Order: sequence, then C-alpha cells, then structure tokens
Amino acid sequence: MSPPGDLFQAAHGSQTYSLDTLFGALKIAPDEASAKAIEERIWLVWIASGSDTCNLLMSRVKDASDDKDYDLAIKLLDAVIAIKPGYVEAWNRRATVYYLKQDYAHSLADIAEVLAREPRHFGALSGLGMILQEIGDDKDALDAYRKALAIDPHLENVPDVVKTLTDKVEGRDI
Repeated sequence: MSPPGDLFQAAHGSQTYSLDTLFGALKIAPDEASAKAIEERIWLVWIASGSDTCNLLMSRVKDASDDKDYDLAIKLLDAVIAIKPGYVEAWNRRATVYYLKQDYAHSLADIAEVLAREPRHFGALSGLGMILQEIGDDKDALDAYRKALAIDPHLENVPDVVKTLTDKVEGRDI
C-alpha cells in the first residue's frame, strides 16, 4: 500500500521517468532485483508532489504515522489534498492511515480516488485486496490482487495470497 519509507526523502530532486516506460519495464523485469529497482523508480515518480509545501507536509505525515498519531497524519493529509487534489500519493497515504485505524470505509473511498487517478497503482490495488479479504469479500479481494499482479508480477507475497484465495474461491483442481 505504501512506499518504502526512505523514498520520501529520495523523491526530492530525483530524475523522473515516464511511468509508461517504467510500467512496461516492470512487466518484463528479468529478476526480482530488477523489478524492485523499477518499483522504487515508480514510487519516486508517485511521491514527487511538485510542491515544497506538500513535500513538507508529507514528511510530517510520515513522522506522525511513525509515531502512530494517525489523527494528526489524516489532518495533514487533508491539507495536502486540499492544496493539490491531483496528488495521487496523498490519497494513497491517507488510505493507508485509515487502514491502520481500521477505518475501512474511508480507506476504500481513498483507494477509489487513487485508482481513478492512477489505475496502475499496484500499492492501492494490493491495499484494496487486503481490506476486501479482511472484511470477508474473498472473491473481490482475489480480483484486486490479480489486477495488482497483472501490473507488477513481482509483488512480494501477493502470488501466494492469490494461490490461497484462488483455491478458496474457485476450488482446487482434482
């Protein structure tokens, strides 16, 4: 759902790559190490807000989240979204914080906003799968995980979850 923590600092001033190019490369990455490097570049593009104010607020969001002060993190994210509503990673981070608070309704609403803006957001799709699985909607969770894997075939743990849910939802071959 969320980017690796150290990427928020790395995103400032980093060279950006075309997301289309990166997603194309991700699908054909020859090994896990290559895939992880491409994933990190995608996260860097997503994290780059283009606003010093948003960047500052997002660093405070990270600190608040690390301190488990989720209410403060949400207030800060509300401000980021008000400043820059098209900034996908603010929506995704808020979805993550709501998830951590077990406020699945708000998390799902924010995931919908992420996916409306960036349908290839494998973090949001994985998060969607997690929430749907936790609320007992295994069929839709399986669909979300499969969509995430179609975008990033190298997601950690997701292939195992897909296999388990496939057996549960669709049954096992005899």
